Amino acid sequence: MTRYERVKTAMAHKTPDRTPSCIHLAGDGQQAYFGRLYERYVTGELRDKQRAGLISYANAIYYGMGNHVLPVGCPWWGWKDLPPEYGYEEAPGFLPKTVGYGSYEGFANEVKTDAYVLVTIWGSHFEKANFARGIENFLADLAADPEFAQDLLDLIIRKNLVMLENIVNIPGIDGILLGSDWGSQRDLLMSPATWRSMIRPGEEKEYKIIRDAGLDVWIHSCGDIRKIMPDLYEMGIDALNPVQPECMDIHELKDRYGDRITFWGGISTQRTLPYGTPEEVRREALDIARYMGRDGGYITAPSQEIQADVPFENLCALIEAAAEV
Repeated sequence: MTRYERVKTAMAHKTPDRTPSCIHLAGDGQQAYFGRLYERYVTGELRDKQRAGLISYANAIYYGMGNHVLPVGCPWWGWKDLPPEYGYEEAPGFLPKTVGYGSYEGFANEVKTDAYVLVTIWGSHFEKANFARGIENFLADLAADPEFAQDLLDLIIRKNLVMLENIVNIPGIDGILLGSDWGSQRDLLMSPATWRSMIRPGEEKEYKIIRDAGLDVWIHSCGDIRKIMPDLYEMGIDALNPVQPECMDIHELKDRYGDRITFWGGISTQRTLPYGTPEEVRREALDIARYMGRDGGYITAPSQEIQADVPFENLCALIEAAAEV
């Protein structure tokens, strides 16, 4: 099987010849370890492709590490000249200006491998709104001024839909990752009723554009989001990241939703990876991949991007354990 075929087989909840993996590094982790990872895992052939511009430096490393999913960025948009009032506690009562950035031409063409290509947008509309207002203020808006909060969310969705309509028609991509951090490690950041009335409708519009284009819908949300897992299941998302074992029982998630949702993550970046031994990392990675990968539906990965607090030896133990399953 090719790497792409393993990912698609797992996402179809069938058993591939081996469990696919996708291990990414955060910015500080990249600064600390990319050079050493390049030397250890990037072959001469990959280096030739990278020098020829057929694959980026980062994705040469990720491919060399054994990743089956390669990320690409994309054109998107941001807030323009946010006025001071947007940081005040009281809702400002007007919508801010926006600005687009990036080019649609050829942004996905850098990846010339047999891997699955994932456009990583990360932030969706809840996160974009709290970036404008500050998370405490926007959570207050949801309760105290829901009309303003909904107007801001609707503006963001309108912008997102235009961008997505352009992105989904560009050849060379297989899925799109959206996300907003809806949970803390204790619970949702809002009531399930608020999420369903104010967040879910916009999410569904985004997912429909992606799905109608024949692409897979990947979602990122940190925290304990078990109260809306039935909604995500019902909405037909294809993959969920990062699946934090510190706040959700990942075995329960597999047992209840593993026949439809593919889980990407689950290996502890709060405990085992930074503080365990290489052998403990290897053992946890193998145990989780074998349990979560039953009948497909799993992509081996840590529960967050690797940061510089993870010892290099532990990172290598994770990479090499992922190749064993």
